[in-house]
Amino acid sequence: MEWNPDGIDRELRWIAMAFGGVSVPFVPTRDETLELVFKALDLKEGDILYDLGCGNGKIVIEAARRYPIKKAVCIEARRELIEEARERAAKNGVLDKIEFIHGDMFRAKISDATAIYMYLLTSVNEALKPKLSRELRPGTRVVTLDFQIPGWKPVKVYGERGGWQKTVYLYIIGKSDK
Repeated sequence: MEWNPDGIDRELRWIAMAFGGVSVPFVPTRDETLELVFKALDLKEGDILYDLGCGNGKIVIEAARRYPIKKAVCIEARRELIEEARERAAKNGVLDKIEFIHGDMFRAKISDATAIYMYLLTSVNEALKPKLSRELRPGTRVVTLDFQIPGWKPVKVYGERGGWQKTVYLYIIGKSDK
């Protein structure tokens, strides 16, 4: 069976709506995909990284461990996942470098971000477009795994096109969203 992110999005969207709105199943980013993600994020000293729908916090924890970023922010709607992320950050010695927000990514303030990571469905990425364009400054990097942002043009695509957790899209606010 061929990998089809759009087909997966259509199949899962009805489940999300049945449970009261925009939702995404928790699927952790695989360890072997991290290098592609971090290559696209291109984190530097002083960066502020947000992970929208951070799940167990893998991306922000690894970013805080590996890079001299100013801050990482983990936004997650599920209480058990944000607690797991907090525990994992403590075990990895980076609890003081990460802000944890248990809440709705559509309502959270993200305007200080210099980089955003999202492993969300295409339909959720599309729903987030107005917020990203409105709140993020030009030059902010937005990186998605597997699922594109409809109507936006990635400035670079990393990895292999097709296949589960093998394609990473880099968007730049002010370029990709115009």
